[in-house]
Amino acid sequence: MASTLKTLFVDKSLCKGCGICVAFCPKSVLNISNEKVNIIDETLCIGCGMCEKLCPDYAIYLNEKEGK
Repeated sequence: MASTLKTLFVDKSLCKGCGICVAFCPKSVLNISNEKVNIIDETLCIGCGMCEKLCPDYAIYLNEKEGK
């Protein structure tokens, strides 16, 4: 299991379902369902930030985990 010091968040109210984050996630953590991005398994996330950097709608982001 990969560990990360960040937590992945999705603001579905901002997501337009373009799929860019899904296409560039190196660990296949995300998918599109019902025209919105979903986190499949956050434990696979390595915290690289590609999804956050490439999202044109700022709907997905990484936050520092509390207590780390």
